[in-house]
Amino acid sequence: MRHHRLGTTGPHVSALGLGCMGMSDLYGPSDRQESIATIHAALEAGVTVLDTGDFYGMGHNEMLIAEAIKGRPRDGFQVSVKFGALRGPAGDWLGYDGRPQAVKNFLAYTLRRLGLDHIDIYRPARLDPAVPIEETVGAIADLVTAGYVGHIGLSEVGTDTIARAAAVHPICDLQIEYSLISRGIEEAILPRCRELGIAITAYGVLSRGLISGHWQAGATDPSDFRSRSPRFQQGNIERNLALVEALAVIARRKSVSVAQIAIAWVAAQGEDIVPLVGARRRDRLSEALGALEVSLDAGDLAAIEAAVPKGAAAGERYNAPQMAHLDSERP
Repeated sequence: MRHHRLGTTGPHVSALGLGCMGMSDLYGPSDRQESIATIHAALEAGVTVLDTGDFYGMGHNEMLIAEAIKGRPRDGFQVSVKFGALRGPAGDWLGYDGRPQAVKNFLAYTLRRLGLDHIDIYRPARLDPAVPIEETVGAIADLVTAGYVGHIGLSEVGTDTIARAAAVHPICDLQIEYSLISRGIEEAILPRCRELGIAITAYGVLSRGLISGHWQAGATDPSDFRSRSPRFQQGNIERNLALVEALAVIARRKSVSVAQIAIAWVAAQGEDIVPLVGARRRDRLSEALGALEVSLDAGDLAAIEAAVPKGAAAGERYNAPQMAHLDSERP
């Protein structure tokens, strides 16, 4: 397993991270034992980053990870936690809370659920429009000083917020969606992060399975949020799957899978970019790990660009209410 430093101030992490959200929430039913087995397989393969959020299954995901990491050496993994999203008992979304007292409260519950004495990377899931980012980051900085947090990250914020946050405390990484069909960070956000020595942990590298080569139209469970996601809707899904077919031609030529090409493309954009894969099963994890062995030369990259041009995706990456919460999407 290759390792990269997460920004100029962060920890050394594996070149691929495991996103654990789907094991608890939003992608329909999952198998608890297979989820734990997948986390174990990831750790045994050298994956160090386990990414979660305290609102994934309203704490379920943290407790699942706690079960999986119990008894394992603490220096063998890093837990990255997002906080701040508010949800009701029916799973509905109620907004975000970045107040300093809320930050410390959220962390207290996270530490108890995970059974850990510190979190490696702690980050607000979204910008709370009612709270200056300086106050939110300042509260996490207090927790760093107290030893409860190792490093501070951000998620889905724009260039101004990134700079303001970094002026308060070193930021190791920005977690944000980045894939062949979600390339919005390239214009301004990625250059700003590089200017400030901040890495990217890229989620959605397979666009929630859309460009994995495994997706079939009409395959969503009613509890799967993709059944309401714009890129999966009739009129968009057909156009997006045509892009996958074009990508499959390149994958076949290199004797790899479509998912491996898509992950390898993200990894090829720079050593300061760490793809997060949302594998819920060991076979999907094994496929994703194989992407680390895929080498893309200039000809491959040009062919991929021609097959899936920037901006070619049909539909937004979230529905309108969720897009409105993304500081990263503001001009």
